[in-house]
Amino acid sequence: MHNHDVCIVGGESLLGRELRDQLTETKFPARVKLIGADEEGAKVLSIQDGEPVVITELDADVLERCQVLFLAGSPLSSRKALDLVLEAKSKAVIIDLTGSLEDQPNARLRAPILEPEGYAVPADVIHVIAHPAATVLAQIFRRIHRHHPILHSVVQIFEPASERGYAGLTELQKQTASLLSFKTLPKEVFDAQLSFNLLPRYGGDAPVQLEDIEHRIDRHLATLSHNTPVPSVRLSQAPVFHGYSFSIWTEFENNPGSVAISETLASAQIEVRGADLEPPTNVGTVGQSGVTAGLIETDRNYPKAIWMWAVADNFRVTVDCAMDVARQLL
Repeated sequence: MHNHDVCIVGGESLLGRELRDQLTETKFPARVKLIGADEEGAKVLSIQDGEPVVITELDADVLERCQVLFLAGSPLSSRKALDLVLEAKSKAVIIDLTGSLEDQPNARLRAPILEPEGYAVPADVIHVIAHPAATVLAQIFRRIHRHHPILHSVVQIFEPASERGYAGLTELQKQTASLLSFKTLPKEVFDAQLSFNLLPRYGGDAPVQLEDIEHRIDRHLATLSHNTPVPSVRLSQAPVFHGYSFSIWTEFENNPGSVAISETLASAQIEVRGADLEPPTNVGTVGQSGVTAGLIETDRNYPKAIWMWAVADNFRVTVDCAMDVARQLL
């Protein structure tokens, strides 16, 4: 039975598609309305369970009937949706999956998996879902530090092209095809060659800069870490379609060893791959909730530290957090 009306602004985006798929698969008790992030009118996206999946135009009439408003489109569409909600004096709860509204004075960073039981926020806040990389790392380090005090950690994060949406995936695909056929590379998204390459920074004309994303992860980690030492983070763009990968180095006051760390991490949210199993990969984690860790080994040259490799589906981490927030509110 559908007890609530929820709307997804950016229902045609990769993130929006993941959200609507999870709402359907988990039988979330709501009527889901898809709202476009662009200026086009209503259109049919696909057929699902024999019914057309229709996306409608963003306007005040549609938003007026929504109890929960998920923002999964562009920064422009998110701000337009906020303006319409304010103008209509709507009581719709805003859950921002993109971080576009985190500069609003009433925005609150949310990652329910890291929040204490009974955690509550004021009724009129904008729920900004924490960056997925920050959520993953905060889970790992908070769980370890609770049992084995950490001195410091260094993390190399490898960003997937899907974080830049369909445009990022398409540009990576076209760059690969262009390189193999000796054609000029498209560079509208990354302003640099990503195919067969690793990027420490995008080109100067890229619409989003990698260092800005890195700073956002740092901010969110500082908020989510609580009493856990915040790691030093470096973000690189990897030539992969989906899934975050993390190379983690952690120094302890007293290194408990790889077995103890593995036992500490193993939980409902974190799967640990032992030495007898294949190491986790970003491809293997696509479509899965939670985090997968492996290759937990003592640093050969510095016995007080361990190395670890972890992966997570970037969209699933974000969507799971957003749905947890919606369940709390409804």
